[in-house]
This record gives sequence, structure tokens and C-alpha cells, in this order.
Amino acid sequence: MIPTPEAYSFTRYLSAKKSVDDRALNRLVWQSLSQALPLAAPGAPLRVLEIGAGAGAMFERMLAWGLLKYADYTAIDLNEENIANALQQLPSWAARRGYRTQLDPDNSLAFTGHGLQVSLRLEAIDLFDFIARQPGRWGWDLLVAHAFLDLMDIPAVLPPLFGLCKPGGLFYFTINFDGATLLEPAIDPAFDELVQNLYHRTMDERRIDGQPSGDSRAGRHLFHQIRNAGAEIIAAGASDWVVIPGPRGYPQDAAYFLHFIVHTIHQALAGHAQLDALRFERWIAARHAQIQRGELVYIAHQLDYAGRVMV
Repeated sequence: MIPTPEAYSFTRYLSAKKSVDDRALNRLVWQSLSQALPLAAPGAPLRVLEIGAGAGAMFERMLAWGLLKYADYTAIDLNEENIANALQQLPSWAARRGYRTQLDPDNSLAFTGHGLQVSLRLEAIDLFDFIARQPGRWGWDLLVAHAFLDLMDIPAVLPPLFGLCKPGGLFYFTINFDGATLLEPAIDPAFDELVQNLYHRTMDERRIDGQPSGDSRAGRHLFHQIRNAGAEIIAAGASDWVVIPGPRGYPQDAAYFLHFIVHTIHQALAGHAQLDALRFERWIAARHAQIQRGELVYIAHQLDYAGRVMV
């Protein structure tokens, strides 16, 4: 069933996206980060900061995939609904995996069990407000940004972000979009390409409070932007979203994920002067119908990075 416009839920999209991200994340980059992390122990936890944390998917992943055992984890996101959803669902997620959770007096969640000792503090706050209130360096050991930096003015945000890390601290930047949105099978190749190009242009032209806020080729641009901001890259690799139907249709909630992507393109380009309105509406309807029939293949090219802050 195709969701009606008012039925689209960003929270459900984030949930549906988790399995897509799990398949996409570059394992070489993940392993390189794991090998570079300093040793942590009870009383000497790893200090982790995640920006744009959504509903906690990366935190779940780092616990489930064994990256973190002893850690103090701070996760921030501008969206209060995301933070509230994370606080609501993380205890039940942990219980299903045999972990115990406890709400501490400072409103952080403590996760224990199976050799795990991790404290999580969640906060709904603007990134720049968070940076501004930090009294100098906080000395984070690991900075995480998942599917987030391509929504920012990266040259402006990287230096203050790296300033939150201790010298030699690590960063992990994942699912950074890099200029390719592929939808197959084609409907009208020329029109398909026009929609793709205009959609990418909306990313490049996005402004928040008059400032640039997006880059359709953020993945490739990060190579020199990271170095210019005083950090070195340990590993980098592709983390493409690849969503294809199987014999029984799309896995998990991937059909909803695809409907949401098509809906996002629709929202971004509705009324665009370079698109015939009726033709575009038919194009959007045809893409939704392809998902309904289990035909649509979706690929988005992205890049992951792990590295070390040298400043």
C-alpha cells in the first residue's frame, strides 16, 4: 500500500533505513576504526560523541557489533521526537539482547551485561549550540556522524567539531552521499536524468538561516575537507545503498523506505519550473507503482571515512 502524504513518518523511515544501512556500511572502514580505537576498561571508558544521532541506530549497531564494551556515549539530535523515540525503544532493544538498562539520576541510560558497561546520554539540541556551550576541548575519543554531514556546510563545521576531540582522537563519518541516485527500471531515460539532476541540485542549493546546508557530492569532497581541517584519513570506502526485491519482495521494511525516498524527491521538486507538473506527477506515481509491484531497484552512492584528528 502506498502511504498517503500525511501518513509518512520520519521515525518509521529511520527504523526502515537501519537494515539498509547495516548492509551498506563499509566493513573495511569499520574494521580499521575498530583496530584504531584505544583500549577501554572499567573506570577508563571510551568517550564517544555522536552528532545527528537520530533514534539511536548507530549506538545500537556499535553495541550489537561489538565495537563498544566500556564507553560513555553522548548522542545529540536536533529533533526532539528522535530523542524521545530512542529513550522509549532502547531499553526494550537491550532487553531482547540480554542487556540490563537503568535510568541514572542524570537521565542517562546505563547498559550492562555480557561484559558491557556503557552509559548513554541523549539530548535534543542544535549542533552549534552544543559546540558553543563546550568550555574548550572536551577530549572526546571518538566523534561519530552517520548520514549527517552531507546535510551540513562541511568546511565550516569540521574545524569546530574536530576541536571537541582530543589530539589523536578518532572520527567515523558514514553514509555520506556522493552524487548518484539510480532508480531502475527506467521510465523515460531523459526525464529520469532530469529529475535526478534537479534533485541533486536541491541539495547543493539548500540554505538554513542563509547559510549553505548540503552537498550532493559530499562523499568525494570530504577527502580534502578532512585534511584541510587538520585530520588524517585511516580508511575510506563505498557504502552504497542497494535495495532490490527478492523472491518474496523487499526485505524487512525496505518497501516503506523506498516509498519515503520517492516521496522525498516529490517534495523536493513539486512545482519546479523546469519540470512539467503533470508529467512529474505521473513519474512519481509510476515509481510508487514499481515499488508496489516489487520491481524498483534503488542505488545511492555514498562513502564512509574513519580517521584521526591531528590538531
